[in-house]
Amino acid sequence: MKRHHVPIFMLLVLGFLLPANLAYAVSPDEKLADPKLEHRAREISAGLRCLVCQNQSIDDSKAGLAKDLRLLVRERLVKGDSDEQVMEFVVARYGDFVLLKPPFNLYTMMLWLAPLLLLLAGIVMIRRFNADALKKLAAEEREDSPIKAGLSDAEQARLKKLLGE
Repeated sequence: MKRHHVPIFMLLVLGFLLPANLAYAVSPDEKLADPKLEHRAREISAGLRCLVCQNQSIDDSKAGLAKDLRLLVRERLVKGDSDEQVMEFVVARYGDFVLLKPPFNLYTMMLWLAPLLLLLAGIVMIRRFNADALKKLAAEEREDSPIKAGLSDAEQARLKKLLGE
């Protein structure tokens, strides 16, 4: 193999191996025999947060608690629960935090409104800063400003002559 082909070959190998690392954490012993139930379990699992990782779904997480939750979801589906019943059961046990997309309610209001409030606070701060800057600029341009008030009449006349006024 030519020397300049080695980096390209390594990138290709890494490109094929990387997705294998990002694959679902569901082990073969967890999978259900019924493909329809397994599909439903995957859809439900994709919407549930791993309580250990907190930024991954339980379907993607390799944590032990995520595995327990995946098994719980599959167990409820095998018992005949609907998708909604499974979600309600998990939320009743772990709270809204277990949902990757929590509902808008009294307890999650700050979670949903915080970005908007931060944006509004930033806009108010920028406007206030600009207003203060404009006031200072206007004060500097007035004749009775502290900057010009410190000059004598002769100095002010010389300044006007230099500025061409």
